[in-house]
Amino acid sequence: MNLVLFDDHFRENLLPLSFTRPIAEIRVGILTIADKWSKYLNADVSYLTAPHLVKKYPASLTDQNLFVNAACLPTKELIEEIKSLKFGDVLLDDSGRLVAAYSRDFNFQENEINKKSHSATFINYPEDIFTLNGEELEKDFDLLTEGRKSAKISDTNTIVGNGRIFIEDSATVEGAMLNASSGSIYVGHNAEIMEGALVRGSLALCDGAALKLGAKVYGSATIGPHSKVGGEINNSVILGYSNKGHDGFLGNSVIGEWCNIGADSNNSNLKNNYAEVKLWDYPTGRFRKTGKQFCGLIMGDHSKCGINTMFNTGTVVGVSSNIFGAGFPRNFIPSFAWGGGNGFATYQTNKAFETAELVMQRRGKALDQIERDILMHIFEITKTNRNWDLNK
Repeated sequence: MNLVLFDDHFRENLLPLSFTRPIAEIRVGILTIADKWSKYLNADVSYLTAPHLVKKYPASLTDQNLFVNAACLPTKELIEEIKSLKFGDVLLDDSGRLVAAYSRDFNFQENEINKKSHSATFINYPEDIFTLNGEELEKDFDLLTEGRKSAKISDTNTIVGNGRIFIEDSATVEGAMLNASSGSIYVGHNAEIMEGALVRGSLALCDGAALKLGAKVYGSATIGPHSKVGGEINNSVILGYSNKGHDGFLGNSVIGEWCNIGADSNNSNLKNNYAEVKLWDYPTGRFRKTGKQFCGLIMGDHSKCGINTMFNTGTVVGVSSNIFGAGFPRNFIPSFAWGGGNGFATYQTNKAFETAELVMQRRGKALDQIERDILMHIFEITKTNRNWDLNK
């Protein structure tokens, strides 16, 4: 089976997270969406995505391809529906949105649309990631641990209740309090929970990640691969390779890769008047009602904030922005912005690339030409968001 995960027009709704990746590379639960489909269908994955991402995420097509919507989260029921497809079949959800197709290419005729799915769930907006994270974490826990036995939990830890805890053999967990009564706890390969950490599930601490001394985490939280986290975390997803190494609160938020949250930085996840939170919407260029009372910070890849940064409820930060200084910055911070509550200037690409290169080197990664081209494309297409430049 040749599995191809495609981005549909909803990818624009998932900006700034989808600026730098196909939708399928978004992590929700323990795994990325691509990892989930690969494991459920026992197939390698390729992508149909935005043109500026194709060199990094190419499509691999054959005469018979299974195209699956990258924003769709797999379930056992949906897997059975997809496995039942015959060549030429197209699967839609109840609203008419394309879920999957078994075809030679990505062009479908009206008479091919012959099946309906009643079990498709999609990631449509950034807030869906933390909203669905707990449910996805439990499904991924089942997928990763079925038929396997956890490493022995050290006697130095305090275990509360009889919930599900799985620790990979190469992980280190010492002197922590683990309460899985309200959700599962998964600790990945070479991950570490340090002494004094307080964990209430559900939690996914992914491969190579670290929960630092005295950290407080309560569900549903995902700490992506090779991320280091301290302070207080609630119902948030860190996609990977990012740091929040010190005290400060992060709640109902999604943080991209290669980000850094400065010491004692906080975000608000609830408005003072308890009103519905609005988030910046890239397709419309205005703030969109989320229908949520709790919604914190959405931060794109390579963005960073200095110490004591204070983010208002429902703040969206683009790619490669650097936020610092006193006061509350605006609720929408464009990509390649430099500044804070006192105003912004443009974070020029030569400086931004210099920082990104140093940050990635620390994790044994390189800012190669493909990565530079992606970031340069984002810089160009987001110029209109940086209104301080337009007014010059």
